[in-house]
Amino acid sequence: MYEIARRHLGKVVAGAAMAVTGTAVAVAIGLPGSAGADDTPGGRGALGAGAAGTAAGTSGAAGSSSGLQGGEGGEGTQAVGTAPPPATVAPAAAEGKKGVGSDPLTDDELSRAGTLALTPPGAAAQQNVEGGRGPQHLGTDLADPLPGDGTRRAEVRLYDYGRDELITRTVNLDTGKVEKSASQRGVQPSAHPEELREALELILASPLGKGVKEDYEDATGKALTSTTQLWFNGDLYRTYREANVPAQLSRCGEHRCVRLVTKVLNGAWIDTRNLIVDLSARTVTRVG
Repeated sequence: MYEIARRHLGKVVAGAAMAVTGTAVAVAIGLPGSAGADDTPGGRGALGAGAAGTAAGTSGAAGSSSGLQGGEGGEGTQAVGTAPPPATVAPAAAEGKKGVGSDPLTDDELSRAGTLALTPPGAAAQQNVEGGRGPQHLGTDLADPLPGDGTRRAEVRLYDYGRDELITRTVNLDTGKVEKSASQRGVQPSAHPEELREALELILASPLGKGVKEDYEDATGKALTSTTQLWFNGDLYRTYREANVPAQLSRCGEHRCVRLVTKVLNGAWIDTRNLIVDLSARTVTRVG
């Protein structure tokens, strides 16, 4: 009987020991790394400290994490406390002398087209917006390609103030020849910046420009003596959009007439919308 009881007690003790061991293993697996037995640097203890620091948002977490990554041989990691390198923008590719296909005209092509368009005889007899020799340049665009022909052509728009004619010339940029030229009256494309500047010059030289000069002096305390003191923009004055057209402006459409908006550089607006400039007749008229 004693022997049986001893054996039974031994089994109970062994079973209890196994249960305790199993519980300890389960706890070790279920708890975070800091609950494990390995607290050596770089072991589960270090990892647990890093994880806890990260959850708390502390700088120590960043240090532990960086140290762990370094211990694992991670390359390309950024040192703690250093700023990332500044971003860089790759420079634009250099523009060639000639475009390809439907590419916009290059600066060289624009210059060449403008020169070639002035080659035909009679160009010197035409007048620009200032009354000087040669027509006024209005714009240059890439011409529509001909079917089955990849040659690049430019369409150059000019204006002869001596005859109030719009001149359109098509230039072959490969051969350097003017392939087509046409003239029209009563057709008025948008104004060129040089025309707008001349219109402002005429306003300032006119008695009607006195109010503009006074407004400028009130706004700045300085005298207005040059167009460079103003920002300006504008476009054509088109009579069909106006309810009342003064007799002096009845030829606008046949003539090139413009209306400007102006302001002090980085300052107040100066109202010039009621001053219409007939660039062909070189006159200024008040409307409204």
